[in-house]
Amino acid sequence: MIGVSCTEFSAHPLEEMMQAVSKEFGHWEIFAEAEHSLSSIWSRLNAIRTSYKMTYSLHSPISDTNLASLTERMREASILEMISTAELAAETGVKMITVHPGVSSLSVPGMERKAVEMAKKSMRTLDRTASEYGVTFAIENMPNFQPMLGKTAAELGEIIEGTNLGVCFDIGHANTTGQTDEMISTFRDRIVNVHVHDNMGDNDTHMTVGDGTVDFPKTMESLSWYKGLYIIESKSLASAAESKRRLSILLE
Repeated sequence: MIGVSCTEFSAHPLEEMMQAVSKEFGHWEIFAEAEHSLSSIWSRLNAIRTSYKMTYSLHSPISDTNLASLTERMREASILEMISTAELAAETGVKMITVHPGVSSLSVPGMERKAVEMAKKSMRTLDRTASEYGVTFAIENMPNFQPMLGKTAAELGEIIEGTNLGVCFDIGHANTTGQTDEMISTFRDRIVNVHVHDNMGDNDTHMTVGDGTVDFPKTMESLSWYKGLYIIESKSLASAAESKRRLSILLE
């Protein structure tokens, strides 16, 4: 199934976006920040979701969380937010939660290895949480931006090693790091979600599919075995709808 996710949606009331999204898509990966923070929308989502023929997954908060924080109190707060997300998801039968692995220090250089160790510690907690609540955490590979962890298949593999956590393979992110083939081959048995968007290979610009340098025909062929969700991450609903049209042709 092809679904959609867009950070811009979270600037608008849930009810408004539910109506708009449902006209174009049958699945919505809700970005759980700002106006769509789970604690504020969950009761409203439960009240109206059955009125629409859509299924749902979640993208966990990223702006105020860091599972690789070197400050233990901040890392624990991030973990608690993920646990709360899993608990609320389980109450409504939402199974998939995409999670960023974290970032290294934005101010102090040379902290990458310590950040990786903190991320690994957090992943072990998420692994237990997934089992407890019956949800799937999909840990996402990151784009070419220095503080972010999990930019390469090797590093992401180290971060989730020893867990049963899934992977969210982000095609656009992998295009900025030259890691498309490595991500697919390394995590073939762990990819449980796929994010779809385009760029020019340098920055994470979330362009419409086909407008950048991602080799989508080759990538889709490499993913021919994958039968899960394809989530278009876009800057607007109009861009997402066009990406859906182009991606549908590639998946035929």
